[in-house]
Amino acid sequence: MSRYKLSIEYDGTRYSGWQIQKNAKTIQGEFFKACEKLFGTKTFELYASGRTDSGVHAIEQIAHLEVESMLPPWSLVIKLNDELPTDINIIHAEKIHPKFHARFDAVARSYVYFISRRRTAFGKPYVWWIKDRLNEVAMQEAARFLEGFQDFRNFTEDSPEEKSTDVEMKWIDIYEIGDMIAIHVVGSHFLWKMVRRIVGVLAEVGRGNIKPSEIIEVMEGGKEINKFTAPPSGLFLEKVYYPGEEILRGEEAFKIPIVVNS
Repeated sequence: MSRYKLSIEYDGTRYSGWQIQKNAKTIQGEFFKACEKLFGTKTFELYASGRTDSGVHAIEQIAHLEVESMLPPWSLVIKLNDELPTDINIIHAEKIHPKFHARFDAVARSYVYFISRRRTAFGKPYVWWIKDRLNEVAMQEAARFLEGFQDFRNFTEDSPEEKSTDVEMKWIDIYEIGDMIAIHVVGSHFLWKMVRRIVGVLAEVGRGNIKPSEIIEVMEGGKEINKFTAPPSGLFLEKVYYPGEEILRGEEAFKIPIVVNS
């Protein structure tokens, strides 16, 4: 058996997230079909660093594929890409040691959310257009209350009884990039809908509807925040970090997809 580490980009608009589901089109499901066709078998293992929600994109998702194959990585990329839809693309592949696990070996994940400050004819599926003027200084002030090792149960619909809702939030930085506001979120891992709710709450701070200091009350469950969940269109899984890799920070640290940068 060979184990490959795959770097993958995808447009999540047409998909119900990463994880395979019955009666739904998913990224993993498309990979399963491509692998079955290429290798002529259903005996393979495919795991990603984490699930992305319905409609969420990836600039660089990481997955591992274990399969009975002698294909060199460059050939695997070409042959699998030939079988995959055009909105899913393997950027790079390498053979990796047999114990590498894309999810359990990851030490941090980086997401970027793009808010457009103007109506756009090109990037609607990839940004959240907010008509209101946002106070980015207040948003950054509020973001500081979310950093550190904390319980984010009020930012998710995951059941606290089934899994831990503690997350190490390394940082949340906010940048102006042309007509865009980019919110760069880096943490140990993220819960279901967590990043989108963080963005939604920060947008309410930017509008002036929530004071930065009230984020503490939000964390403690004193405010109902489900209605503030940002749409999935502006969210991108930007990078997954593994042991020994430097976790980068700053405006130049994250990638901006072509569809947003155009």
